[in-house]
Amino acid sequence: MTETDVLVARRSPLAQDLSTIGVLWRRDLTRFAREKSRVAGALIQPLIFWLVIGSGMSSTFRLSGAQDVGYVEYFFPGVVIMVVLFTAIFATMSVIEDRHSGFLQAVLTAPGSRTSVVIGKCAGASSVALVQGAMFLLLAPLAGFAIGGIDWLALGASLALMSFALCTLGFAVAWWLDSTAGYHVVMSLVLLPLWIMSGAMFPAPGPGWIRWVERLNPMSYGVSAVRRALYSGELPAGTGIAGSSALLELTVLGVFALVCLGVGVRVCTRQR
Repeated sequence: MTETDVLVARRSPLAQDLSTIGVLWRRDLTRFAREKSRVAGALIQPLIFWLVIGSGMSSTFRLSGAQDVGYVEYFFPGVVIMVVLFTAIFATMSVIEDRHSGFLQAVLTAPGSRTSVVIGKCAGASSVALVQGAMFLLLAPLAGFAIGGIDWLALGASLALMSFALCTLGFAVAWWLDSTAGYHVVMSLVLLPLWIMSGAMFPAPGPGWIRWVERLNPMSYGVSAVRRALYSGELPAGTGIAGSSALLELTVLGVFALVCLGVGVRVCTRQR
């Protein structure tokens, strides 16, 4: 046994887990910094989506109870969540690539637990999502939001919980599948409909099944929390979930993140 092996053996399980988390987190950030195309891909597509659809809908969009809110302004929080969503999909897809390259097998033989592998990978992916979300938020004045009037603490908390939940969900799907094409299909069929039905593109109509889908959809609370933070806590009428509050939205996002983490750990610990 070498001296290095002795030192590793003497480290506590917590220290080994923290080391694994730190290595995986730094690796994702380093990869993000080196791959400039990922920055462009995750930002340009939502930007075009926001400008084209926003300008196309601006002349016909009318929000009952808040006529001064234009569609470009209404759509902006949903596009922020879209940036986080796309980044989570692209970042966790690397789990499949790491498995094919052999890196993942090397990580699994390290002393750290599989829970630390899930947390480390998802912490790195969600950090990348937060960086790209912050870059897009620099465009907030173009949507009519004053930078100084944003509740940055609430905005950061809601985006952190949303990004971590989406990344752990993406990790679970990527671990389960062995094909990047299949991964894209599953994530598109699951996450994009949830985003569309979250109030990101349009407010839910009156009483009906769409309203119930919005209430049961955890992504709806992410969109509402981001929108609330952009308005410094006071949502215009008709722009959020009826009867919701900042505390409820953050609670739902926290529970969603914990459930997704549990699913990710469960899938990771099963034998392939």
